[in-house]
Amino acid sequence: MATTTYSSYENVSEKEYKRRIRAWTMYDWANSAFATTILAVVLPVYYSQVAGATLTSASTATAYWSAGLSVSLFIVALMSPLLGTISDVMRGKKRFLAVFFGMGVVATGLLVFVKTGDWLLASILFIVGRIGFTAANVFYDALLPHIAKKQDLDSVSTRGFAMGYLGGGILLAINIVMIQFLPGTWGPRMSFLSVAIWWGIFAIPLFRRIPEPPAATAELQAGENVVGVSARRIYATLKDVRQYRELFKYLIAFLIYADGIGTIIGVAAIYGAELGFGSVELIFALLLVQFVGIPFSLIFGRLPSPNQKHRPFFLAFIIYNIVALPLAGVSAARMLPPNIVGAVPEPYVQTATAAGEGMHATGDDHFEYNGEWSKQIIPADELGTDDDAIYQRTANTEDNLGFIYNGQQVAIVHSIGPDHGVWLLSIDDGEPLRIDAYNPTFRHGIEQTIEVQTPGEHTLSLVNIDETNPESTGNLMSFTAVNVSSPSRGSNLLYILGLIIIVELFGLLLALLLGRPLFSGLIAKVDTKSSILIALLAYAVIAIWGFFLNSVVEFWFLAWMVAVVQGGSQALSRSLFSSMAPAAKSGEFFGLFGVMEKFSAIVGPLIFAFAATTFGSSRPAVLSIIAFFIIGGLLLTRVNVEEGRRVAREEDKILLGSEAL
Repeated sequence: MATTTYSSYENVSEKEYKRRIRAWTMYDWANSAFATTILAVVLPVYYSQVAGATLTSASTATAYWSAGLSVSLFIVALMSPLLGTISDVMRGKKRFLAVFFGMGVVATGLLVFVKTGDWLLASILFIVGRIGFTAANVFYDALLPHIAKKQDLDSVSTRGFAMGYLGGGILLAINIVMIQFLPGTWGPRMSFLSVAIWWGIFAIPLFRRIPEPPAATAELQAGENVVGVSARRIYATLKDVRQYRELFKYLIAFLIYADGIGTIIGVAAIYGAELGFGSVELIFALLLVQFVGIPFSLIFGRLPSPNQKHRPFFLAFIIYNIVALPLAGVSAARMLPPNIVGAVPEPYVQTATAAGEGMHATGDDHFEYNGEWSKQIIPADELGTDDDAIYQRTANTEDNLGFIYNGQQVAIVHSIGPDHGVWLLSIDDGEPLRIDAYNPTFRHGIEQTIEVQTPGEHTLSLVNIDETNPESTGNLMSFTAVNVSSPSRGSNLLYILGLIIIVELFGLLLALLLGRPLFSGLIAKVDTKSSILIALLAYAVIAIWGFFLNSVVEFWFLAWMVAVVQGGSQALSRSLFSSMAPAAKSGEFFGLFGVMEKFSAIVGPLIFAFAATTFGSSRPAVLSIIAFFIIGGLLLTRVNVEEGRRVAREEDKILLGSEAL
């Protein structure tokens, strides 16, 4: 068989090699905007509050959103192995990448046209965009072994993740500003358009600089077609698992520990909200992870590299963070004032004259109201359970509800609909909040919150005024409950960030002084696999700490610790897999790798949901995630990486006849 050049780094100058590496990593910068703005932050909220505003409840909108996630993941999981193998057979990695990249960019850009009630359009565009984003990543990852030298796989992969953190974080920050300052729904809608433009422009270097790897097979024989040949190759690979024994052992380990990583990423924000952290604290914690992940991804990429002279310093700094961040975060939460660190304040208790924390529906002793209120039981499939009731009053004159409570922040949970009117919600006869409850369709579970400056006993007044929306058919006033909120956590984010910076500066000093004397011997044993194991150790600590934490300062310290290991663990997992997969079958094997990633986005959240439902709290569910890191880590220790790499080299020699590999 003739010798084939199968890697784009062969026979090119060092300058051109670096240009191709930069072009490849720039695609991470480009598409991470979709991951942050579309998947994580802006579109989920917009879908629930705007696109799904005509659905019966916010929970229904969440269910539809989750269904869209599942559909897109399922479709990509089915497609990835076959498409990846076809790209090997017919020399089409860049072409397939271009097709799905284009699909994702167009669908994302069209989200700008999604307005109130357009949940179906939003669902379709999101599913198409997610398929494009995820499938394109299969072919993007499959290019890695063709553009990077074997000794550079770790550093190039981690550089890609670092660029992704930076690009996704910068555009997310810009989008948050746009949402704050543009009127109405223009902020989020223009954010969606900005993602498409960002993704499209910054992907150009990859298509211009990186050559298409050649096909891994000879010309198709008469009567053969590319789909049939590709399907037979997948079947032969799966049938002969023994040949790739170490690679498949690694895939199983990856499936398990990536499940834990994905679950932590997916539930962090909602877990923080459950603990009572404010939206500002949560959003800035997400941005913190984005930007802090950049240097630590690069550090992890250098840990396994024998040519890096600063490896003892890097290892010392990583170990220091795993130990010091939990100790410092817990100590700060216990020793500093609660209003600085965001600890739980004392609860508002019920008094003889006022209600304390919790839900209080009509009929409670602390309600005073004039007029007749009717109690209507809403069917379980509409409101939750048959014990849930909605209290309603139709009036053409001023009727009011008075509620005396002990607290600072109170919310009324009500419905909106075509026969609803206009209400005024006020505290202690202060400036009222006008509530226009008209909506073309009935929807329950809407929450209106009002807060006073000082805690204590206050009176909430809810007045049904003689005014309707011009489109309304009535003047109905209806609600399910009044909720006296827990005391708001007070925190000083600049103070907390200052504490983290002090801890990090002290760690840098210690690593500089003690890194070489203490870790020079140990660093010689650190390779890609052991670097991933260090990251899994940190994740195990995160799961344990997450079970106990109950303050903003701890949440931020924990978010920093996630940033320390998140990018590095994912990037090194990709590069380790790349080193053990035959380059001639990179599309096929990265298709399988993609399937594992999709399953890792399903099992972990299901177990988390089961634990949270069983125990009535997310704390045990967070702790349960530690099992993924322990089991995945133990399986990873049993993978013989060098044997897996040897098999990959032998396979490439057979398929390509190239001694260069």
